[in-house]
Amino acid sequence: MSEVDPVIHQPTRLRIMMLLSGVRSADFTFLAGALALTKGNLSSHMNQLEKVGYIEITKTFKGKMPNTSYAITAEGRRQLGAYWQAIDEIRRLTVSD
Repeated sequence: MSEVDPVIHQPTRLRIMMLLSGVRSADFTFLAGALALTKGNLSSHMNQLEKVGYIEITKTFKGKMPNTSYAITAEGRRQLGAYWQAIDEIRRLTVSD
């Protein structure tokens, strides 16, 4: 049986990965609002995801204001797919028809 990735399995990080998998990129303010997270909480989770290579962080400026955006990496997409396969394996083993 495949192992469930503990980084992605954490509920907040799973929500982040699911959201990022559906967009090209998303900025910090959008993610904090969409996920109802504090700045510190979001930042902590994003650092964890970046550390394992599942997301990339881009820092730019919009006018004179700093802007941080996030995108899922190819490895992040691969790991998210593997996560869903592992969950489906568990479901098939535990759910009787």
